[in-house]
Amino acid sequence: MRALKAGASGYLTKQSAPEQLVTAIRQVASGKKYLSPAVAQQLAEAISENSEKSPHQRITDREYQVLVMISTGNTLTQIAEKLNLGVATVSTYRARLLEKMGLKSTAELIRYGLEHGLAE
Repeated sequence: MRALKAGASGYLTKQSAPEQLVTAIRQVASGKKYLSPAVAQQLAEAISENSEKSPHQRITDREYQVLVMISTGNTLTQIAEKLNLGVATVSTYRARLLEKMGLKSTAELIRYGLEHGLAE
C-alpha cells in the first residue's frame, strides 16, 4: 500500500512467476499500472479493512515518523533537526496528526503513542 501511495507503477512479490515480470514490465512501459493477482487481493482486503484500522495505521509514513518522535518526548525543533525539515513543516505534520487522529493537543499525541507502543 505504501509503495503504491508513494507512486509505484507496479508491484510484484518475490514469489511471482517470471512470466508475470515480463507482463508487468510491458504493462508499465505502456503507461498502465500492474499488480500481481496476489497483491491485488491483498490490496482489496486492505481497503475493506481500512475502516477497522487504528488511527496511526492510516497516516502517512512521515506523519507516523513525527508521531513516534513526539511520543518519545522530542520537541518540534529537535524533530526538525533530526529530519532536516523546518520547524514550521514539523508543526504542520503535528497539526495534521491531531486532525486525522481526532486529538486536541500534543499531550494527547504523546499519550496515544505511549498507549500504542509507538515510543521507541
